[in-house]
Amino acid sequence: MKIFVMGATGSTGRYLVIQLLNRGIEVKAVVRSGEKLKNILALENTDGLEIIEGEVINMRGNELQIMLSDCDAAASCLGHNLTFKGMFANPRYLVRDSVRHVCETTLKQIREDYGPFKFVLMNTSANRNPDEQEGRNIGEILLFGLIRLLLPPHRDNEQAAEYLRCEVGRDNPRIEWAAIRPDNLIDKGFVTGYEIHPSPVRSPLFNPGKTSRINVAAFMARLLEDERAWSKWKGRMPVIYNEEA
Repeated sequence: MKIFVMGATGSTGRYLVIQLLNRGIEVKAVVRSGEKLKNILALENTDGLEIIEGEVINMRGNELQIMLSDCDAAASCLGHNLTFKGMFANPRYLVRDSVRHVCETTLKQIREDYGPFKFVLMNTSANRNPDEQEGRNIGEILLFGLIRLLLPPHRDNEQAAEYLRCEVGRDNPRIEWAAIRPDNLIDKGFVTGYEIHPSPVRSPLFNPGKTSRINVAAFMARLLEDERAWSKWKGRMPVIYNEEA
């Protein structure tokens, strides 16, 4: 198995690369700086890791098609830097447009010897999933409306998941997907127990839980490797929380 990873130098993406390599899964990582990724990972053995310098959003279709031709799945841990430029400058739809570029390129390929292409997106519990009939109280509706208006990264996350949910769809024979929704992200150096729910069980605004980035990576890797887990969560947007002591 070989996984195409976007956002591999990010705070969660780096953990995903390590999780996949530890499972014996090959990784093709697209990053702006290959040297930065090597320094971040600090691995003695990088067998199974192929580093490609570039940005998916700016790649030509035929170039991306070649890169994806030997991959079984893709995973996105892309996000915006929490700086003024990262949040408000272009590309404002980095995640959505990168997801779309990979999916549309995959749909053009003839994959007779493969099953459906898998796509795992790291998203956010602040994004509502209409398929699960998730409700919000009036306070959440007003505040999320304001966040959507003022913060382009939140709109980007919403639209990336909406692209998978509505345009790729849940019954696409060529692409299967899952969007993972962590709650309040924290750093932790090792995998701990975590809970998976179809929808948020607490308010991401008024009563947020905690989710360590390494747990998000572990769950994403598990989905890509474990067919039983994939069968349960494909076409859905599961929410992940750290287990509370």
